Amino acid sequence: MARTKDPAVRTLLIERAAQLLRTREPITLRSLVAGTGVSTMAVYTYFGGMDGMWQALRQEGFTRLAARFATLDPSEDPVRDLTALVAAYLGNALDHPDLYRVMFDATFDLEDLEAADATLEYLVQAAERGRKAGRFRADIDPLELATQTWTVAHGLVSLVAGGPLPRRTLGNGIPLLSALFTSTGDDPGRCLRSVESGWETLPLLGAQS
Repeated sequence: MARTKDPAVRTLLIERAAQLLRTREPITLRSLVAGTGVSTMAVYTYFGGMDGMWQALRQEGFTRLAARFATLDPSEDPVRDLTALVAAYLGNALDHPDLYRVMFDATFDLEDLEAADATLEYLVQAAERGRKAGRFRADIDPLELATQTWTVAHGLVSLVAGGPLPRRTLGNGIPLLSALFTSTGDDPGRCLRSVESGWETLPLLGAQS
């Protein structure tokens, strides 16, 4: 009779792998299970081997990002909401910098590509709402705007999460997003107020390190 897999063991191994990444230690079968109380066989049981472990680790980054996005309730201001998604993206990356780096390592496939794509869809929907509300021009492609918005977020956090710049650099997101959104048709004054409101959901602006 096959034993029932314990989700807690799977999570334990993923967290252990993230810890090894954080401390820049080699990730091997033995180092992965060291101190966990499970055998190396668990890596095969839960992931089919080390390649599957890396796939799961990469997927976990998108899973946590989607969970972060899901906590945000849409408001009557789609530009503010689009900015709040960027803030959530930055917060998630800074909370889980090791998983963040693995998310975009194309060496290994994702377990569920559609689930990863769903994270971008949050931004697409906010951009579409902005277009319907008249904040963005009618000819704006919501997917293109969402991708441009993600690019701003990714560029900022890549320079801060384990990078050369201090966290206060994230404040550059306000002028960058304001410039992007006004270029798509939003009123400059109204846009800045919306962006600043959405940015307030990121509790890191005052950080100096």
